[in-house]
Order: sequence, then C-alpha cells, then structure tokens
Amino acid sequence: MSQKNLPLTGFNEMNLSPSVFSVLQDVGYDTPTPIQTLTIPHLIQGKDMLGQARTGTGKTAAFAMPLLSRIDLDNKRPQVLVLTPTRELAIQVAESFTTYGARMKGLNVLSVYGGQSYGVQLNQLRRGVHVVVGTPGRLMDHMRKKTVSFADLFCVVLDEADEMLHMGFIDDVEWILDRTPDDSQTALFSATIPRPIRKIAQKYLTNPKEIIVKPDTTELRTINQQYWMVKGAKKAQALVRILEAVSFDGVIVFTKTKTATLDVAKTLEDKGFKAEALNGDIAQNARERTIRRLKNGYIDILVATDVAARGLDVDRISHVINYDMPPKVEPYIHRIGRTGRAGRTGEAILFVNRNERWMLRVIEKTTKQKIREITLPSNKAINKKRVANFKHSITKALASEDLSVFTKLIEGYALEQDIPVTQVAAALAKLAHGDTPFLLPAHKEKKEAKAKTIRKDRPVRENFSDKKQLSAKKQKSKHMERTFFPKETNVIPIEKGMERYRIEVGRCHGVQAGNIVGAIANEAGLESKYIGNININHEFSLVDLPFGMPKETFRLLEKTWVRSRQMAISKCA
Repeated sequence: MSQKNLPLTGFNEMNLSPSVFSVLQDVGYDTPTPIQTLTIPHLIQGKDMLGQARTGTGKTAAFAMPLLSRIDLDNKRPQVLVLTPTRELAIQVAESFTTYGARMKGLNVLSVYGGQSYGVQLNQLRRGVHVVVGTPGRLMDHMRKKTVSFADLFCVVLDEADEMLHMGFIDDVEWILDRTPDDSQTALFSATIPRPIRKIAQKYLTNPKEIIVKPDTTELRTINQQYWMVKGAKKAQALVRILEAVSFDGVIVFTKTKTATLDVAKTLEDKGFKAEALNGDIAQNARERTIRRLKNGYIDILVATDVAARGLDVDRISHVINYDMPPKVEPYIHRIGRTGRAGRTGEAILFVNRNERWMLRVIEKTTKQKIREITLPSNKAINKKRVANFKHSITKALASEDLSVFTKLIEGYALEQDIPVTQVAAALAKLAHGDTPFLLPAHKEKKEAKAKTIRKDRPVRENFSDKKQLSAKKQKSKHMERTFFPKETNVIPIEKGMERYRIEVGRCHGVQAGNIVGAIANEAGLESKYIGNININHEFSLVDLPFGMPKETFRLLEKTWVRSRQMAISKCA
C-alpha cells in the first residue's frame, strides 16, 4: 500500500486507547501523517508490517501509539521491544513512548544502550518495565546474563533497519529475533529496503502488510534551500558571517568529522554564539545533557556529525547548515528535514566546494527543487542585524526587569558628573560589549567575485609539505607491511590516510566483518565508510582506521566487546 490510496481516517477512528488519544489532544495532534494513517490500523490489530519511510515523517509515533494502546499495565515484564542502531535514537524513541503514554499510570519505559551504567538498567528491570528500547549489543548482554526476559513480548520493532545493516548489526539483530517468542508481532521500518533487509523481512515476518511512504519532495517546500559556493573567505569565517546576519532560533551545523565539530563549535563560541559540539567521542551523559540544553534554549547552535545527530528531534530548529557536503542525497534530505516541520517554515544552507557542484545538481534533480545561490552578507547587513539585536535586548530588559535601583544610580551619577544620561548609558553599553568593535567597517568590502579561482584545464599544485607528509605515510605503511605481518596473514595493503590496528577476535570466535564494523561504528561514533580494510585471521583480526585516533576513542575501543570477547585493540607497530 502506498500513500496514494490513503484512507480518510483521523486519530479518533483508529481504536487508540482513551489514555493515548487524550495525550494527542493535549499536544495538539489533529491530523495523522501518511505513515501514521497507513500503519496504526495494522499494528493495533497485531499484524506484522514492513514499512518504508524516512526519518521525520512521524514514524516513531506510528508504532508507539498503537503498541501503547495494547499494553497490559498490570504485567510488569517487557511486552514491547524496539531495536535501534544508535544510542541517540534509543533515547529519542524511549522519550516518545513516555510522552505518548503520559496518561498511562504506572507505565515504565527503559532505554538500554552501551555507555550507560549496567546498575541503572538492572534496577529498572528488577522494578519492572513494559517497553524496552535499545541497541543490539547491550540487549544481547542482558539476554545472555538472563537479566531480562522477553517471554511476554507481543511485538518487536526494528527501527531504521537499513542503518543497522550499514553498521554491521544484522547478525546481532537475527540473534535477538531468534530468541523472541515465535508468536510475537514483528514490525520492520527502514528508509530503504536493500536485499539483506528484504531477506530479514521474509524470514521473520508472517504475511506482513507492506507500506511504502516514498520521500515526498513537497515536504521540502516548507524549507527555503540555499547554497554558498565556497570561495574567498574561509568556511568558518563564512559561517560566522551568515549566522550574524540571519535571525534564528535553533541551528544544527553538520560537519563530516568529529574533529571539525570541535573546531567549528570553538570558532562560534569565540564569536559569542552559544554553541556546543556533538560527536561520538563525547561521553554519553554529556551528549544527553547537550541535547537537553539545545531543547531548553541554553544553547542555540549544535555542531554535529550525522552519526551523533541520528534520531535527534528538536522542535526549535529553524536553520540547518550543511558545513560539509553529505555523501549522498538521502542524508541531505534527512539533515534538512530537521527543520520546517509540522507546517512551519525552515531554512537550509549548503556549503559547496567547486569539485562538489555535480552533487548539488544531483540533489536538485532528486528533490525536484532548485537550490538558490547566495552571497555572503555584507558588513552593512551584519551591522544592521547587530543594531537590531542590541535594540531588542534593551526592549526585552525594559519589559521584564525591575530597573529602579539602576535608574537611581545612573541618574545620580549623571547629576554628580554633570554629563548627559545618554553618555552614561553609552559607557555602560561599551563595558558590556567589550573591547572588540561593535560595528564592522563599511568601506571597501572585498567582493567574493574577485576571489581567486582555479582553471579547469590547469592542474592544482600540491603543497610540498603535504607531499612530504604523504610520502612519509606511504613509507610507514610499506614498513609496517614488511616488518609486522607474517606471510600467512594474507596482508592487504594499508589504505591512504589509514593506520592498521589489531583486535583479539578472529574466525575461531565466529566474528565477521560486519560485527567489527558495527562495534567500532556504534562505540566510537565512526561512520562505517571511514573504516578501511578488515583482515580476519584465526585468532585475531586487522582493521584499518583513519590516522590520528583520539586517546579517548582508543581507550573506549580497548574495552569494546565483539562476539562476547573484548576487542583489546592495539596499534600495529
């Protein structure tokens, strides 16, 4: 079934329990989204389902509301299990269940994921939980230790199944599904349905209802899409200028690497913006705190990688800035889909390098929308915005603060010194602003058009120091291949920009490449595409990872488990 044949059904006709339906009225949900209209009637009847829909279409509510409506609150053992690929999504889904079940007295929802204390999870399991949401690795640990029982499950949900495939979790997912009740309902949701996911559906779903909600490019029409061709000014400086000139509520800036999140966030902080980084190297409790701070308005800008921001849903996001070009169209749609939701308008800005113009055309063709080019804001525009912000802060203080004490002090000081009150106010404003100039110089601004460009028919010169570093890396790789690996390991050459690591898990432990990729991707927050060659031997394996692994990430991977064994990662010397 597709959204072309949508039945005209409202939430009041979907047999949701009164407690769940009343919450929808409280939060102002009137009209179901296409995925909700198509999904809820089947799930509430206990039918297996295969749903294809992208993030941001209301998918979580589509399975949370009908499953909550069927829960027996008197039974304290898990009745619903949701598998997610990342910790962030597990937390997000658990919060959604809690929100929609707010009027279900005694409802307990538990999120289970690596990086969180076992003690916290064990205490909640002992008290009893109705819904468990978690990542495969930690769930498998609890199942092996028999600290959780799924004997009373009536439904298992696989959320973002294609991401679990990409992160190497499919074997773990099958291990879990093989140990859940045969008569339990199974629902699988995925943005795409590649062949391995189709095989999972055929194996574990019984006569499933297949529901496809294709990406609707009309949803993007509430988002004003623009791009800036990277030239002249550095990207970080350009980002600052753009943010200085626009009015925004909350902003997500997407970067390609974890290092970039820290660098960009620091640049923004230095310029006075309330910004923080979100990446896989940041401790889990700190990541949760950062998301709460964004939701509650304590910070305005989040600089994040795709992996760290997966599952992030914050209503106040007005702007999404693609600081780095995403590798495919789908991540671009996912990124900008975090703004312009629920009928609101949003802004999306894409930074495009000259060698990425082809990707810009692909995005426009796929989304069937023209993306408008912009130039950097002028000093005049930035100065105008600074003045407007200054006046707004004065208006806000006058309306909300008791200023009587300061009024007397300033009037008294002006009389004592025999100077105008306006001059005293100006001095106070200068003290508050600091020593940096309040307004940018308005004369002789550099034109972006004058920025140096590289002719297509002329090769780009390589920097000598870069060539020297690359040569050194190549020599190091060759030396490692000659001196470290015995012939029987069937050595694969180390990829450029990579270093080789050894992990103490091999064929004799039943490990496969997908297990290694999944463990590294989930624990280190490293996208699978940045994990290089994997060479599995009898008792150990070799894996190529990018140069310059942070110490925190290395220590985390040392303790990471793969196939019931600690990875015990070590760098090949």
